[in-house]
Amino acid sequence: MNAVHAKLFLMMVLEFFIWGAWLPFIFSYLPGLGFTPGQQALILNAFPLAAILGMFFSNQFADRNFAAEKFLGFSQLLGGAAMIGLAFTGDFWTFFALMLAHCLLYVPTLSVTNSIAFAHLKDTRDFGLIRMGGTIGWILAAWPFTFILVDWGRVGAAHPVGMIDWLKTALGAGLSGAALQKAARWTYIVAGMASLLLAVFCLALPHTPPRKAESARDKFAWIEALRLLGRPFVLVLWIVAFMDSFVINAYFFWAVTFLGSPQVGIKGNWIMPIMSIGQVAEILAMAMLAATLKKLGWRTTMIIGILAHVVRFAVFAFFPTWTTLIILVFILHGVCYAFFFATVYIFVDEYFPKDARSSAQGLFNVMILGLGAMACNTLCPFLTKKFMARGLIDFRRLFLVACGVALAAAITLALFFHPPKLKTAETAGP
Repeated sequence: MNAVHAKLFLMMVLEFFIWGAWLPFIFSYLPGLGFTPGQQALILNAFPLAAILGMFFSNQFADRNFAAEKFLGFSQLLGGAAMIGLAFTGDFWTFFALMLAHCLLYVPTLSVTNSIAFAHLKDTRDFGLIRMGGTIGWILAAWPFTFILVDWGRVGAAHPVGMIDWLKTALGAGLSGAALQKAARWTYIVAGMASLLLAVFCLALPHTPPRKAESARDKFAWIEALRLLGRPFVLVLWIVAFMDSFVINAYFFWAVTFLGSPQVGIKGNWIMPIMSIGQVAEILAMAMLAATLKKLGWRTTMIIGILAHVVRFAVFAFFPTWTTLIILVFILHGVCYAFFFATVYIFVDEYFPKDARSSAQGLFNVMILGLGAMACNTLCPFLTKKFMARGLIDFRRLFLVACGVALAAAITLALFFHPPKLKTAETAGP
């Protein structure tokens, strides 16, 4: 890895560290602020709304009018300030405005960082290694909180002797309940500081000038991508992507609250590190993906990715007191992501005409990062309230809802997803 590659790798680490620092805890943080399910839905839908708008903004405006590293730095500077502001407000409209501002600034940078990376790679096959920095960044975001979300008064009262005893006491003194809710605001401070750090780091990134003006054909590439939904196998995959996006977002929505519940009893400082097991497994699953696709094919690989959700939610639903099993089943997150979502992106790149691939990827991003997440963020706050009695959440019923959606997605894919031979798909018109 040369100096430029190292800078691109670190850029990806910071880019996904930001997202990974605040996302897991927000789903339990918002109810703790007293926000209604409708208010929670509005705040949470800032990100998918920005994902939908960002696809057009970053593709059609930002990367054609600004140097990419300057746009990235500007966005992270303002977005980081908005993120830090979230830690210091409990007012709904202020929180919503700051989150919307952050998301509108941050989401386009997901595409911009890819553009910067591809612009400076002589061999595009090196992108996988650069993008792995994002996964590592998400993992790293979890670990500061093993010391931030700690009851330091309890640690002091224990009078630990020596470094090892102090470390053991601190790691075992995680916060819970109201104290955890109050300390969770640090997730926004850490994420905001990382955003400001990335803004400064952009000064060291290689210059990436604006892209050339698009041709008339490029301007209408997204229309060609929409026309491709007329092919039954593409439409089926698009619908299944919506369903699976709902399911994986439901996992993020309920995981922190579930792990910290009396049934499971994980201390607050260990919740994010346990969830990061999924990202470690994602690296391993991505390494296995090419061989799996070659052996099993598109449909079977995707079905395995979806069924991994079913297994994970079934374990959550029926074995909530089996703490070791609950922790181990987070490994399946890597299978869920790599075997379905990563496979979808590879499939689109293989099957769509070359001049429509970028817009086709954006089309699936609208479903995966936008509409599917929006459906989850809208419905899950109301489902949580519906399945709550005397302050306790009936997680079994919630997780069985997610199980049902995932199972329906797997069956739909098995019955109706029949892509033609690759050669036929490439030569056929939209």
